[in-house]
Amino acid sequence: MRALMISAAALALLQAAALPAAAQAAPASSPEARPMTAADSAAGRRLREVLALIDAGDRRAARAYVEAHYAPALLREVPVDAHLAELSQLHDLTRGMELKEVMGIEEGRAMARVRARLTETWWRFGVMVEEEPPFRVIGSGYGPDLPPAPTSRIGDAEVARDLEGFVRRVSGAGIFSGAVLVARDGKPVFQAAAGEANRDFGVPVTMETRFNLASMNKMFTAVAILQLAEAGKLSLQDPLSRHLPGFPTPEAAEKIRIEHLLTHTSGLGDFFTPKFDETRPTRLRTLDDYIAAAGADSLAFEPGTRWRYSNLGYVVLGKVIERASGQAYADYVREHVWKPAGMSSTDLSDLDAINPGLAVPYDKVYTDAGVTFRNTLLDRGVRGGPAGGGASTVGDLLRFAEALRGGKLVRAESLRLLTTPKPELRSPRYGYGFEILGEVGAVGHSGGTEGVSTNLDLFMEDGVVAVVLSNLSHGAEPVLMRVRDLVTATRAPAAPVANR
Repeated sequence: MRALMISAAALALLQAAALPAAAQAAPASSPEARPMTAADSAAGRRLREVLALIDAGDRRAARAYVEAHYAPALLREVPVDAHLAELSQLHDLTRGMELKEVMGIEEGRAMARVRARLTETWWRFGVMVEEEPPFRVIGSGYGPDLPPAPTSRIGDAEVARDLEGFVRRVSGAGIFSGAVLVARDGKPVFQAAAGEANRDFGVPVTMETRFNLASMNKMFTAVAILQLAEAGKLSLQDPLSRHLPGFPTPEAAEKIRIEHLLTHTSGLGDFFTPKFDETRPTRLRTLDDYIAAAGADSLAFEPGTRWRYSNLGYVVLGKVIERASGQAYADYVREHVWKPAGMSSTDLSDLDAINPGLAVPYDKVYTDAGVTFRNTLLDRGVRGGPAGGGASTVGDLLRFAEALRGGKLVRAESLRLLTTPKPELRSPRYGYGFEILGEVGAVGHSGGTEGVSTNLDLFMEDGVVAVVLSNLSHGAEPVLMRVRDLVTATRAPAAPVANR
């Protein structure tokens, strides 16, 4: 789930917003838990005002408010139009945020739990303000929150009925276009397709539609690395210099280990740099093209000391796979990951070639005149790779999950390494190519960029797999949040039976 921080000072606010409710909620008797009143702090008043802007969805009123009440330093860092786009997007995705509980009001900042009116999903939303009058906004942040604990258990039939109505609601509201598949022990519990795969020709999405996966490819890359480790062709403790001597520098190549690349703790950073933005997308076809476009020549921090999401690190892992296996990256994953899993609709095709059944990605553009759609097909390069950009279906991703759980791709110990956190490497919520969502009991990976919103969740203890793929920016997010809430409800204690 995307969460925006619009000033460096607001970093702590965003981190707080991302924590589970149990870790954040103040006791009912504490001052922080009291209802907001007219006597609240300046931050509390600004919080209510910003929520009111999101609720109304009036861009002209939002523009006037941002220009008058956001700090000049913040507006230099993030222009007014960017704030308006964020507020418009939040209104579109939620149709307003209903204030439910104040989690904290303190000097200079306020945090609250809110509920989206359209999707009924729970969020945390907070603002930070100046310490002196006129108390202008210096930052804001939001993120998903856990819903109240379910009071009774539901079954798979109720999950399916709920999701059927929910998908109809969010697709009808224009915030979801894509396919959904939820399965237990490999058997579908719910599946649905909604929206348009191609808006130019009115082509509907089907269960066989292929979607850009964005960063979900990282799971395939990590599985490939663990396969090669099992075969003795590399070690997770190998220095990068063994496979790519001299990259990004001879000294750095000695410090970076394979496990650092897998956990985003290598210090390499991203390839979405100003140099990358100046590169024509059609020139980005090979791993070497992406590495050259990134222009990396140093480390942002010592490997293993910090966590920083690194697309470049996964491209480098693709090169390691090529060196260790003697095959091109695409050939290796096709032969050793997709084929054994039965994933016949998954590939890394060039986007400027003919790609049957591939959904066109769309980003919403919000203006004072209304909402338009922008085709983003070639925004990030013409071909996917180890870090993202492949194409697949919900059915293929279910097959991948079941093959992974069933031992067809890696051994049990390798699966454990893939799907457990690595706090010793400063990676408490990320394993090897898999995100660890302890608060909902799932592992998997998401993918997101303009026009692409995807996710695979494996609820390992429940035997449940949930796949949501969308060709609309942020489209998968409300459906994913609903699925997680429902899976949690299937674990709730059964309702007590009254004595007769």
